[in-house]
Amino acid sequence: MEGGDSLVRRWEDLDSDILVKIFQSFDLLELTSGPAQVCTAWQLACSDQCLWKTMDLSVLKSNFIKIPFEPYVYVHSQSDETLTRLLKICLNLSRGSILALIFHYNLYVRDDQLTCTAERCPRLKRLVMPAWNRIEETGICRAIRMWDDLESLTMPDIEDPPCVMEEIGSSCKNFTELKIMGPCDMFFASALVEYLPNLKVLSVRCTLLSKPALVIILEGLKKLEVLNISHCLITEVPPPEPMEILTELDESILDKASRLREFLTCMSDSCIVCQRTRNDEGLLRWHRYEEDLWKVDEVKSLAI
Repeated sequence: MEGGDSLVRRWEDLDSDILVKIFQSFDLLELTSGPAQVCTAWQLACSDQCLWKTMDLSVLKSNFIKIPFEPYVYVHSQSDETLTRLLKICLNLSRGSILALIFHYNLYVRDDQLTCTAERCPRLKRLVMPAWNRIEETGICRAIRMWDDLESLTMPDIEDPPCVMEEIGSSCKNFTELKIMGPCDMFFASALVEYLPNLKVLSVRCTLLSKPALVIILEGLKKLEVLNISHCLITEVPPPEPMEILTELDESILDKASRLREFLTCMSDSCIVCQRTRNDEGLLRWHRYEEDLWKVDEVKSLAI
C-alpha cells in the first residue's frame, strides 16, 4: 500500500521468459486459441522460437466419412476451415523456426494446405505425414523440394513409392530415417534401395512384409544401421500367392541382419499387437484401437 493505493500487476507485464515457460506446457490448440489472442506482449511470447521447434498437429483430426470413389473420403468443410485457420496462426507465430511437423494420421490435408506449410517451414528436418488421400503426387513432391534439410519421414501407404522416394533422394541430401505405415512389398523395397541408398534407420512395423522384400532391404541398403520389423506379418512369398506366414526368422535372414546395430523384431503369439496385425491381415487398422497407438515405435527417434 502506498497512499492508500495497491500495487497492481497485470498479466501482460509478466516477464517474457516466465510466459514462455508457462506456454511450453500448452498443446497447440491451447496455445493458439488462448494466449496468442490476449495482448501484444503475450503474442510476442507465443512467437518465441523455443515454442515452435515442433508443430504438433496430432491433436487435430478431420471430421470425415468414407466414400467409394477417389479420394475415398469426404471431409466436412468446417474441418478444412479449422485446419486452414490453425495453420495460418501457427505459421505466423513460428516465423520459419519449425524443425518438426507432425500431422495426425487421420488429418486429411489438401495439396494447397501442404504447399503453404512447406513454404513457411523451410528448415524442416522431421515430417510425420497424414493420410495421403487428398494429396497428389505432384503436391507432395513440390513440398519435398522445399525441404532441403529433411532428415526423417513417417509416411502412410502410397500408390507410387518410386516417385516420392526419387524426389527425397534428389532433394534431401541429409535424409537418413524413414517409417512406413503401410505394406512394404518388393516394389517399395526396390525403390528404397535405388533412391535412398544412404538410409540408416527404417521402420516397417505392424504391416505385411514378404521375405523377398526383407532380403532386398537387408542386402541393398548397405548403410542401414537400424531396422524395425516388429509385429509384422511376414510371409514366405509376396502376394498374391497364398500366404505362408512365418513364425520365426530363418538363419539366412538373421545372418544378413547381423551387421545391423539394431534389428528389432517381435513375432510372438502372445503379443497383442502381433495378434492385431494378423487379424487385420497385415494392414493394421489404427482407428480400431487405442487413440495414440499409431504414435508408438520401438525406435525412439521415430516415436511421437
